[in-house]
Amino acid sequence: MAVSDPSAGRTDAPEAFERRPARRMAATLDDIDRAIVGALLRDGRMSIRALAERVRVSRANAYSRLDRLLREGVVKGFSARLDPAQVGLATSAYLTLKIEQNSWREVREQLRRLPAIHHFALTGGDFDVIALVRVPDQAALRELVLYDLHAIPGVRSTRTLLIFDESPGELAGEWTPGEMPPM
Repeated sequence: MAVSDPSAGRTDAPEAFERRPARRMAATLDDIDRAIVGALLRDGRMSIRALAERVRVSRANAYSRLDRLLREGVVKGFSARLDPAQVGLATSAYLTLKIEQNSWREVREQLRRLPAIHHFALTGGDFDVIALVRVPDQAALRELVLYDLHAIPGVRSTRTLLIFDESPGELAGEWTPGEMPPM
């Protein structure tokens, strides 16, 4: 008597699930690497010469270390921090979403397509997703929540937390000079 595979033909078999990317090991950073990262977080526009002076290494050493940090994905790029109100996005909020248990892939893809969402994270706890949104005004926020988010299959409910004031930028000013911020 042949024994059949109980998972044959089932879509919930492990093979049918999205393959997880391999876990990457954290880069090994020494004190100079951490000082370089900290200096760039404070001022991503600084020249290699200024960076080398700040961390007290040669320009060649600073350049090769920065190149390695970029290659290894420690430093993912450089950007400007903008004042949202000055660029026409005067209303900011955190939105929390509760979603259907197996809808996170589709919800994730739909959230990536909404330009008002500046950042989102899948979370565990009282809600499933938290998103930072920036829009011109309350009417745009209402449209985003009621028409865009609630139209996404799998979104069960949302909660809006208006931002009245916020600190100036990502990780800015949260560590002393020469030290990398806590990660």
